Amino acid sequence: MAKRNLYLDTKPVDEAAALYLAALQRTVDIQYETIPVSEALNRVTRHATYAKYCSPLFNASAMDGIAVISQKTKDAAETEPVVLKEKEDYVVVDTGDPIHPPYDAVIMAEDLVETEEGVLIIASAAPWQHIRPIGEDIVAGEMILPSSHKIRPIDVGVLLSAGITEIEVVKKPEVAIFPTGTEIIEPEQTPEDGNIIESNSRMFENMVTEAGGAAHRFPPIMDDYKQIRDHIAEAVGEYDMVIVNAGSSAGTEDFTVHVLRELGEVLVHGVAIKPGKPVILAIVKGKPVIGLPGYPVSAYIGFENFVEPVLSMMGQTPAKRRESVTAYISKRLVSSLKHKEYVRVKVGKVGDKMVAAPLARGAGAAMSLVRADGFCVIEQNSEGVEAGDPVKVELYREKAEVENTVVIIGSHDLILDVVADMMPDRHKGMFVSSTHVGSMGGLMALKRKEAHLAPIHLLDETSGQYNISYIKTVFGDEKMALIKGVGRTQGILVKKGNPLDIGGIEDLAGCRYVNRQRGAGTRVLFDYKLKQLGMEPEQINGYDREAATHMAVAAAVGSDGADAGMGILSSAKAMDLDFIPIGPEEYDFAIPQSYLDLPHIQAFLEILRSEDFHRRLDELGGYSYEHAGDVVLI
Repeated sequence: MAKRNLYLDTKPVDEAAALYLAALQRTVDIQYETIPVSEALNRVTRHATYAKYCSPLFNASAMDGIAVISQKTKDAAETEPVVLKEKEDYVVVDTGDPIHPPYDAVIMAEDLVETEEGVLIIASAAPWQHIRPIGEDIVAGEMILPSSHKIRPIDVGVLLSAGITEIEVVKKPEVAIFPTGTEIIEPEQTPEDGNIIESNSRMFENMVTEAGGAAHRFPPIMDDYKQIRDHIAEAVGEYDMVIVNAGSSAGTEDFTVHVLRELGEVLVHGVAIKPGKPVILAIVKGKPVIGLPGYPVSAYIGFENFVEPVLSMMGQTPAKRRESVTAYISKRLVSSLKHKEYVRVKVGKVGDKMVAAPLARGAGAAMSLVRADGFCVIEQNSEGVEAGDPVKVELYREKAEVENTVVIIGSHDLILDVVADMMPDRHKGMFVSSTHVGSMGGLMALKRKEAHLAPIHLLDETSGQYNISYIKTVFGDEKMALIKGVGRTQGILVKKGNPLDIGGIEDLAGCRYVNRQRGAGTRVLFDYKLKQLGMEPEQINGYDREAATHMAVAAAVGSDGADAGMGILSSAKAMDLDFIPIGPEEYDFAIPQSYLDLPHIQAFLEILRSEDFHRRLDELGGYSYEHAGDVVLI
C-alpha cells in the first residue's frame, strides 16, 4: 500500500510565513547587477542615486520673446513706453534658449510692439523674469532616488536628464515553475476522460512577473518520484527559487514532500488556511522551494501568502496596488474651470487624518512626480479647493506605507535626503516625506497638524539661542518637544577661488546675491547679520531673489547666475564652491510630545543616533552630531 502524507500539525499562516522567511534570510544572498537606466523600469535600486548634471543645464528662457537687461527696462510704463534696439538692448530668444550675461530677464513676444525704431515695451521686466535658472528642476549632487526604490517611468526620464545612464539594481529572482500530475495536459491538447487542462503554472508565471521576478515555466511532470526529484535537483542549481504545483497534499501519488525531504529541509507541510491547506515550505541547497496545491483558488491563495513574501524579500520590494484615500489638503489650490487637474501631492497620516501636501504644479517640474505619493484630482468646472478641505487622492504607494511615513515640513537640509534613504533600509515599511517651506512655514504646518516634525534653525536675536523660544511663542502651553538634530556652519557660498574677494556679509553690497525664502532660518540669520552691520536690504542686489533650498542657492552661484548666497558647508562642497564661514547654528526638529511614541518617529530617532548616520554626515562635511536624537521637553 502506497504511503500517504499526513500533516497533523498545521501552522498558522503568519507563523509559517515568519518561520520560513527567517530561515531564508540566513541562507539567501540578495543578488545585484548593473543595467542601463533605459532598461530599469520596475527594478529596485541598490544604493541612493545622485544627479550628475543640473536640469536645466543652463539658465534657459521659459518663453518665446526677447532677452533683455532688466535695468534698462525699469522706467517703462504705459504712459512712458520704452523702445529697445536689437543687439544693443535685447536678443531674440525662443523657449529653451540659453540666457547669458548681461541679459537677466525675458519679455514675452505677446507683450512686444514692433516699430520702425525697435521693439516697444510698456512695462518693466523684473530680474530673472521668465527665466528657468540652472538646476530649477534637478540640481547636480542632489539625491534623485533613494535605495530600495522601485523605478517608475518618470524616474527613468529624470535619471537620464540628470546624466545617469547606468544604475545598480536588485537582480530579478529567477523562478522555475513545475506543474506535476499524470492527469494534466497542456491547453493545446485535446482532453480525454480523466484529463485536466493545466493552467495554474501560467497563472504563476504572471504572478511572478508582477511581483518582480523572472518566470521560467516547464512542461508538466508525471507523478513519478524519480522524475520529480531529478527536475527539482537540477533546477535548484540553476534558478533562485522553485515552485512545484500539485503533489503537495495527502494522496498516495503526492510525492513532492518526500522528494524535498530527501533533497533538503521541509520547514512546513500544511498551514491553517482554507482553501490552501496543503502548502510545503522547504529549503534545498539554500534556496526556497515551495509546493502549492493543485486547486486553482488554493494555489492562488498559497502564492499570495507564501511566494509573494519570498519574492519581496529577494527582490527587496513589496507588491504595489493603487489605492484611493480621502485626505485633507494642506494649502489652497486654485484651478481653472476649463480643466480636470491632477495635482502631485505628498501624503502622510498625522494624528487621525490623512494630509496631502501639494508639490510643484509647473509643466517642467518633473521631480514633483518622482517625489509624489499620488494625485489629488480637481474636477473640471471647479475653481479649486480651500486649505483643510477633504480631497480624493489616488495613491502611488500602498496606504500602509503612507500611514508609516514620517511627514516633515520645514527647513531644508541635505540630511533629510540621508534619513529618507536610510529609513526604508533600516526599518522596512517605513518612509520619510519632506517638504521644504522654511523654518517658520514648518512651525505653522505643525500648528495646523499637517506634519509630525518641523525642522527649524531660528535664531533668537535677544538671547542668541536657537529654536526653543520660537516654539514657545507659536505653541504657547501646548506640550511640545525639540529633537536635537545637527550643528552646522552657515556661510557665504562663492565661486571657486573667490574671484570677487568676498570676505564677509559687508562685501555683498556690490555683488549679485541669491537669498532664501521668507521664513527660512538662513534668511532670518542673514537679516540679523545685516542689522548687526547696520546694512539695509536695499543695499543687497538680489535680496528679493529667493531660492527654496541650500542646493538651489549653490546651483545659482555655481552656474554664474549669482556671485554669492547664504548656505551650509555641505551644499558648497556638493557644488565645488568656496565657503566663507559666518557662524554655527543648530538645526533641530520641533514635534508635539504626543507623537514621540509613534513607531516611525522612534525609527527616525534611531537613525539620528546611529553610527551609520554619523558616518554619512562626516562624508558630507560641515556637521556636528554630539546631541543628535536627544529629546528636550518644552
